Order: sequence, then C-alpha cells, then structure tokens
Amino acid sequence: MSKTYFITGGAGFLGINLARHLLAKGEKVVSYDIAPFDYADCKDRVQDVRGDIRKMEQIAPAMQGADIVIHTAAALPLYKPEDIYTTDVDGTRTVLQAAKQYGTNAASFPRVIHISSTAVYGVPDHHPLLETDRMIGVGPYGEAKVQAEAVAAEFRAQGLCVPILRPKSFIGPERLGVFAMLYEWAYEGKNFPVLGSGNNPYQYLAVEDLCDAIYACANLPRETVNDTFNIGAKKYGTPKTDFQAVLDRAGHGKKIIPIPEGPAIFALKTLSALGLSPLYPWVYETVGKESFVSIDKAVQKLGFNPKYSNQDALIRNYDWYVANRDKFKNASGVSHRVPWKQGALSLAKIFF
Repeated sequence: MSKTYFITGGAGFLGINLARHLLAKGEKVVSYDIAPFDYADCKDRVQDVRGDIRKMEQIAPAMQGADIVIHTAAALPLYKPEDIYTTDVDGTRTVLQAAKQYGTNAASFPRVIHISSTAVYGVPDHHPLLETDRMIGVGPYGEAKVQAEAVAAEFRAQGLCVPILRPKSFIGPERLGVFAMLYEWAYEGKNFPVLGSGNNPYQYLAVEDLCDAIYACANLPRETVNDTFNIGAKKYGTPKTDFQAVLDRAGHGKKIIPIPEGPAIFALKTLSALGLSPLYPWVYETVGKESFVSIDKAVQKLGFNPKYSNQDALIRNYDWYVANRDKFKNASGVSHRVPWKQGALSLAKIFF
C-alpha cells in the first residue's frame, strides 16, 4: 500500500530527486515549499503546497494525511545569517511540532526524517568522522545545523521517531550551486584550480544514493532508524582525480592546477569580505584537506550500499549540466538549483 510523503523544500534539488525516487516506487508525494514545484516531468503527479516552514498556521494543516515527513528545507550558506537561523533552527522546530500534533501517542506521529549535514563537524582534525564525534559548526550555516540537530534530539526524547542523516555534499541532476563553476570551466575548455596539492581524499555523494538511505529510514523499523547516520560515497578519490574526470569528460585536454592553499585562502577571505566571491568559509577551508566520513553504521543498520563513486556522480551531473545549460545560463542565485555568482573568480578564468 502506498504512503504519502510530505517533503519540506520539495521544490529544491534534493526535493525533486526524492519526488522522482518515490514516484517510481508508487508512493504519493506532497511538496511543501515557498517556491513552486515546476518540474515538467512529474509536476502533474506531485501535490504542490506553497508555504513557509517557519509558520505553524501554514504547515500544520498542510501536513495532515502524511505518513512520512522528510525535512530537507534549509537556508543555504549564502543566505543572510538571520534567514539561516530562522529557517534551519526555528523552521525545524516548527516542522517537528506540527508532526507531534498528529496523535496522542508516539506510534501515531508521522516519522520525520531530518536531513542534516556533515558541516556539523566543522573543520575536523581526524578522519574518518564518526557519528559520535564532536560537532563544531563553522559559520552561520554549520552552527545552525548543529542547533537544528539539538532540536531534533528534543523531539526524539518526547517520543517522535526522528532519523537524522548527515550527508556529504551530494551531486546529481538539477545540482548547480558551487559545482556549476567546475562544469562551466570544463565546458568552456579551461584548466581548473584546486587549493593545495589536490591529493587529499575527499568524499562526495550521489543524490540517488542519498534517496536510497532516506527511503530505508522511512520503511525500516523505528527502533532501527531512530538514530543518526553519516551518508557518503563508498568509492571516492581526491579533488585532483575526481575533478579531472569532469575535465576529461569535457574533452578539451585540460588539467587540474594545484595552487598554494595559504595565499588562496587569504585571497578568498578578502573577496568574501568584499562580497566578491561565491565561496563561503567551510568550502575553501576544507576543500584542500581530507574530508570523509565512516558510513559503516548506515551500511550495518540501514543496509546502505552506495551505487555511485565520486566520479560517477560528478560526470552524471556534468552531463545533465551540458544537456540543460541553455535553461539557466543567464540565471544565478543562492540555491542549489541555479549557478552561484562567480564574482571576481570569473576573471580568474583568463589565467587558466
């Protein structure tokens, strides 16, 4: 029997991929978002509800009838700090409170799957990262994600089933954001710079694999899933090897160019302070360092078995970018659905 899945942030990058994943399994999908659900391939099969997760009077009635809530909505790092905190922390509390209003006992509450981030680990001093490691968020986004998990823990203690997933940066169809810079430079036949040697192991995640993990959390027994899980690729390389795969796919014979990390970070901090860079601290402070999590817990408890490597995910996303670039070549913004403005970094292309 099909279930009704209520997706906050349903019109976003993860939301659309989740909708496609769930519809393929015969499930019913409700998108709850301040933006319209405008994907032509499935918008006729998704219930599109417009609303703000921070407003109980909007979300509570919209959630009625849902069996599973998947909380993906978030204000991303390029948003204003106030919007990040009110959306990611206050909004999470409102979503969970709305779910709690359903019944008189824990069994009657809808399960709420909270999508967190490995940004909660900050800039770590060891690897692999485990779910039990200390959380130190960097910047407003990382700090808000830590606080949102604390809110989720409060509602778990009150009887709700709240699986928390901490995915690595996930990639796939509809993903642009910061990755659009790599794809644009590759498409235009440019070399691509990486901070440091580029030889640091760095793990990403295919959005399809994240959808598998979410579906497992929705359907396995509550005593199995009412926990916190790292989610990432099983097979991954380094920025030099994995980004090179995209340049090779573009076919211009271009290369990854390592640049000194210290001076580059200083320059990026300066550009960020002037509002001339699309990169935020957590990106440029970690991209030149090791970054990978243990997925053993998800493998053992959820049966998580990632199908795609870093290179698979990046190449699939690049192919989607090439096929669809005319739709967004003049667009920019702060979400994953559009390219982020490159600012002064667009001028750097002339040197590569």
